[in-house]
Amino acid sequence: MGPLTQYLLDTCTLIWLCTEPEKLSDASVQAIDTSEAVLLWSDVSSLEIVLKWSAGKLDLPDPPRHWLEGQIDVWGLHCLSLKRTDIYRASELPPYHRDPFDRLLVAAALGANATILTPDEAVRQYPVSCRW
Repeated sequence: MGPLTQYLLDTCTLIWLCTEPEKLSDASVQAIDTSEAVLLWSDVSSLEIVLKWSAGKLDLPDPPRHWLEGQIDVWGLHCLSLKRTDIYRASELPPYHRDPFDRLLVAAALGANATILTPDEAVRQYPVSCRW
């Protein structure tokens, strides 16, 4: 077994993994399926999912508390807790992306030295490791 690689799932990647895996790229599926991968989800994604579900913009089979916790168990995800340093770092990033959730995910990935699995072109402009 080689060195472990931490992959932070972008919120859309997390949702697609759990609901529409055919939307994932081949490279993302390969990263997720490797035994050397540690799959991370962020508190940022939990908040984004809850807000979208509450606004009626995200359809889930169960409320987020139950659905997300179940998916975390199914996929063996590890929580990347949001830290104040991530919040500060997000405010210091260049304005390539206006979405505060994505900026926080970039900051969290930088702080954890993780690769973000994301289809978002704007995220790829940041000096963070990305894969899609």
